[in-house]
Amino acid sequence: MIYEQNSFNQDFIDDPELHQKIIDALPIPIFYRDLKGIYKACNVAQEKLLGLPKSQIIGKTVFDIQPFDIAEIYAKRDQELLDSPGDQSYEAKFRDATGLLRDVVFNKAVIRDNKGEVIGIVGSVFDITERKKAERKLEKAREATVIASAMMHKIRAGLIIVDSEFKVIDSNEAFAKLFGTEIEELYETIPGLHGADLKELVPDVIYKMFAATMISGENAIERDMKIQNKLLHISVITIYKHRVVGALLRDMSAPSLVREEIISRAQRVNRHNLETVQKIAFLLGDNASMTEELLNSIIESYKYGEDE
Repeated sequence: MIYEQNSFNQDFIDDPELHQKIIDALPIPIFYRDLKGIYKACNVAQEKLLGLPKSQIIGKTVFDIQPFDIAEIYAKRDQELLDSPGDQSYEAKFRDATGLLRDVVFNKAVIRDNKGEVIGIVGSVFDITERKKAERKLEKAREATVIASAMMHKIRAGLIIVDSEFKVIDSNEAFAKLFGTEIEELYETIPGLHGADLKELVPDVIYKMFAATMISGENAIERDMKIQNKLLHISVITIYKHRVVGALLRDMSAPSLVREEIISRAQRVNRHNLETVQKIAFLLGDNASMTEELLNSIIESYKYGEDE
């Protein structure tokens, strides 16, 4: 048995064609360069990666095949490996057969002769271009999420975003304050109310607005309604159709109602109710306590105008 094994190994060593067939069968680009950096062998996958037949690779150096700045990096890393024999792995750029720069990982090791002397470098190339693209997209998404979250928590209006199961993705403190002490305390325990069930947070009428938007995929649904002695303007919007819905809730009865909101309401009913518009201007003075009564008038005027 030992004899047969040794016989097989000897045949394997003496059959360079078998060597080539084995490495050609591998889908990973493989190459062998000597101490001078000259290609001595490669496989079919390497030919495809470079877009060159083996006859135009063997006998050449990386400087003949890649742009100078890229080849210079390869040559430097090769020399580092030869100076400290072992193995080496690193990410780099690679110009492929189409001329595009791709992200790759080189795995290289020195190769020795029967006397143990280093005679060159053998290496493989892993294309990680798609992975790097995905990583960059993920990083941008994370950055966008951080920015969006920071903006959410600075807005005075209530904001909430839920997924298709009506679980909270994120919300701000202003949203929690609109619905009483219990929700505020929950917000302090679970910042952003992440994962909370929307149905447990808002009245059924608001939940139905979310459900209707999620199911229909409508761009937006807007309503004015009284909740816990507050007059709320609620805008429910589709973020990702049938998957993610968000809402902006503004307390229209608060004494601190911003001037811009009153002006916006005034513009919407101006063609229907000039007298109401004049009241708005009056209320911008020292009569903020009449805000709720005014807004109810605006709403009725707006609804009347829409019916016409």
